[in-house]
Amino acid sequence: MGMTQTFSLSQQMQNYQYEIEEALDRLLSLRECPQREGLEAMRYSLLGGGKRIRAILTLEFARAYGVPKEQAMPFGAAVEMVHAYSLIHDDLPCMDDDDYRRGKPSCHRQFSEATAMLAGDGLLTHAFIAALEGGLRAGVQPNRAAEAALILAQGAGIDGMLGGQIMDLAMEGKKVEAELHQRMCAMKTGALIRSACLMGCALGAAGPQGRKITEEYADKIGLSFQMIDDILDCTGQQELLGKPVGSDAQQNKTTYVTLYGLERAKEMSQRQTEEALECLERLPLPDRFLAEFTEMLLARKF
Repeated sequence: MGMTQTFSLSQQMQNYQYEIEEALDRLLSLRECPQREGLEAMRYSLLGGGKRIRAILTLEFARAYGVPKEQAMPFGAAVEMVHAYSLIHDDLPCMDDDDYRRGKPSCHRQFSEATAMLAGDGLLTHAFIAALEGGLRAGVQPNRAAEAALILAQGAGIDGMLGGQIMDLAMEGKKVEAELHQRMCAMKTGALIRSACLMGCALGAAGPQGRKITEEYADKIGLSFQMIDDILDCTGQQELLGKPVGSDAQQNKTTYVTLYGLERAKEMSQRQTEEALECLERLPLPDRFLAEFTEMLLARKF
């Protein structure tokens, strides 16, 4: 059933999250096999909670262009698999060395460092199996499925999230210019959000103008999302965040807070969100869900 003008944001969020969890569970099912521990580690991190923001964006932009939910869901699930892989690897001792993620032991603490690394690799690979096998089975046209998968690969790769992570590691402990820092954030955090939105457009065969506006929207909420992450690392509550606060300062990282101060960072995040909402006004959206969802991202506490 489609959403109506009388939707409740929280209820629709819960519906989406339930449906996404169900799809993830189905697309990465546990089975008896010699590599079962790897599957368990993949599922441990993939199904360990989360707001499912990226999958919701894929589903919403696909809905805007008339794509049935069952066709968009494998691609929404795929972007969540890529995101989960990135978090496993971020937490490893060779990266951020975090012991907790979403209020429970990180994957390498629950299993082993080697198993966690392979679980991340497995999720990255399985994302494309889920998208293409699931999408084609649901009736997505092969050329649209291929384009959507390409968009996800580009967002995850060396010119996207992975490249941003490399830049982030290289910047640790160094004085970083604001322009370079913003470029890193646009890749590390923003690229996967951009892919999530543009996959929905590709599945619905959106035209060039729609894609251009969508990309503008995604870039703005990607930056806003990172700004709020930086703010919450200073002001958030550990029990809500599910991980220790203050880790950025301990690692001597450049953030929007260290560059601009807390109040200015809040103002910048607000401005990015307002500009993102202006982009949405120029798109053929069926209702206000995506606008209210965007406002909710600004107000989040974790």
